[in-house]
Amino acid sequence: MSYSTADRQIVGRVGAHIMHSRNDPREITSAARKAFLDGFEREVDPDGVLDPVERARRAGHLRKAHFARLALKSAQARRRRREGAK
Repeated sequence: MSYSTADRQIVGRVGAHIMHSRNDPREITSAARKAFLDGFEREVDPDGVLDPVERARRAGHLRKAHFARLALKSAQARRRRREGAK
């Protein structure tokens, strides 16, 4: 049986809901979350020469900058949509 794109999206959502009903989502995503956060540390200290505390401090600022950029882009997109609706 072949599914349309819309049907595949619904089937995928159903599967995700079933998976999350049976498992702790923090466990499911822990490896991906760790890899994402470790990426900030690798970016600020690619050679691994910084003290771990300093590396974590710098990575924290880089992470905050990343999310602040995302927030800015989101606000700009909402503003464009709002202005386009007028």
